[in-house]
Amino acid sequence: MEPSVTVLKEDHERLVRMASGLLSKNPDLAEDLLGELERARIVATSEEAGVTVQMGSTVTFSTEDGGSRVVRLVYPDEADIARGCISILTPIGTALLGLPIGGQIDFVANDGRLRKLTVTLVEQSREPV
Repeated sequence: MEPSVTVLKEDHERLVRMASGLLSKNPDLAEDLLGELERARIVATSEEAGVTVQMGSTVTFSTEDGGSRVVRLVYPDEADIARGCISILTPIGTALLGLPIGGQIDFVANDGRLRKLTVTLVEQSREPV
């Protein structure tokens, strides 16, 4: 069963447009993101979203192999892996969107392997990178 996800309305609209524009160039990635957005609970304010991973959030998560990472979920034009800023248009970025603390999700990593992550901390920020 997939975990519930919550997405802010303003981000949901922008992400749907972005994913729809990718359908012809990268259909798998676009369909993964659209699938997450389709099942999301859409809310108007960050208060309604609670402590969930949103665009601009800094997220600490662990993986099934015991690893832990801290990343910031950003739009593609702000992505900079060296600074820990990962794009929503990556498998891990799409997987993180909307998860609460304690939320777990399986995703297919860039290397094609099925991975699982668990969100352990979320810090909200709407500031640009």
